[in-house]
Amino acid sequence: MVTEEEWSGEVARSARFRLISPVIAIGAFGLIFVPCMMAGQALASGIDADLISVAIIMSFMFPLAFVLVVFGERQQRRTDEKVRSLNAELSSAVADAERLNGELSSAMAEADRQTEIRDSQAQRQRFESRLANALDMAEGEPEVIEVIERSFSSVLPDAPVELLLADNSHAHLHRMAAVGPDGQPPGCGVDSPDRCPAARRAQVQEFSDSDRLDACPKLRNRPEGRLSAICVPVSIMGRTVGVIHATGEPGAERTDDSVDDLGTLAKLAGARIGLLRVMAETQLQASTDTLTGLLNRRSFSEQVAAVPPHLYPIAVAMADLDHFKALNDTYGHETGDRALRLFARVLRDTLRTSDVASRYGGEEFAIAFPDCSAVDATRALNSVRTQLDAAITVGGLPKYTVSFGVTESEPGEELESVLRRADDALLRAKREGRDKVVLHDATGLSTPVPGIGRSDVASVLEEELLTTD
Repeated sequence: MVTEEEWSGEVARSARFRLISPVIAIGAFGLIFVPCMMAGQALASGIDADLISVAIIMSFMFPLAFVLVVFGERQQRRTDEKVRSLNAELSSAVADAERLNGELSSAMAEADRQTEIRDSQAQRQRFESRLANALDMAEGEPEVIEVIERSFSSVLPDAPVELLLADNSHAHLHRMAAVGPDGQPPGCGVDSPDRCPAARRAQVQEFSDSDRLDACPKLRNRPEGRLSAICVPVSIMGRTVGVIHATGEPGAERTDDSVDDLGTLAKLAGARIGLLRVMAETQLQASTDTLTGLLNRRSFSEQVAAVPPHLYPIAVAMADLDHFKALNDTYGHETGDRALRLFARVLRDTLRTSDVASRYGGEEFAIAFPDCSAVDATRALNSVRTQLDAAITVGGLPKYTVSFGVTESEPGEELESVLRRADDALLRAKREGRDKVVLHDATGLSTPVPGIGRSDVASVLEEELLTTD
């Protein structure tokens, strides 16, 4: 490497040599001129003396000139070598600078890419956080569906998107949420999770053109013509039960962020819906009788206590299957269970949706009729008896009947005292032949209500001997 000091010294030596060379030549010529002229005069005369003097002068000057030329050439070579070294170093420095510039450009490009990735990740994390908060605040599936629809508009604002979920049988898909620029959903024709490639494979499926050989068959022959689509499976409790389906123009390119956001939406929405369903199922199991599906005793008491005052009076009835022990002993407990389930179904099908029916214990049932008098309740219960008789015939069960006791409750009255009155009326219905409705009126008297009752004394005696009711 040529230093600045070396280069300066070399330049100074070249300058001195260029200055000294003419001085040496002139000085040497001045020193030998007179002696050479005198030697020429001594050896010859006239013009011959001049020629001899010039020859002698040249014989001295040529070697001196040769020496000066050799030294000058050597000095020039040293200077040229320094110049070449400097040029090489300069070229190397330029190359290094270009390389460093390239590396700096690459580093800046990589830094920009990493910044974009971090920004994208931060944006996805913000979306996931906001979505998780929104879903956590949703108290039921309808509110979850509303959050999902708003998320569709955020992730793919210019594309039609829909959510398809399977029903309880997991055999059919139903559209639960849908948005679109023109208000029209994508209209996926898949009717079962098993027929959806995304749900069946449990992975995201992207189709750039519905006319391609490997496109989903359900994308072809749609009214809007050729299109692209993306399908994201939705899983609940580890089982794929639905799909998020979005369409667009043929060959439309979707960013990785939008695909990732759809995956996040599918994951969090599936988890929230699964949690709500588990909670609902747990609450249902805690509040209902597992055999009949009616409310249990505790839930019945809670619902009656929650009836607002403006829905009073409330008619309350106790029901009991007649000769149920004999039915169990004769036909088996499975037939007895079928009889209980059938009676519960008839209650659900015959009574109003506002009426509250429960299995109070064994073959005994309690029913509350908000905003209903005891007289009107007896009419409804006689309808139940009629429907039960027809349902038994259709269901192929052995004939059995039900007895009812009805009373009326006022605001502030304890449910236990009301149920005791209804139970007193039920006992009278049992004593008077069963298969009838007995009303316990305000005077404390139990009055049989005309209906389809029986007055079989032998049955009463048998019932008292068996002590099953």
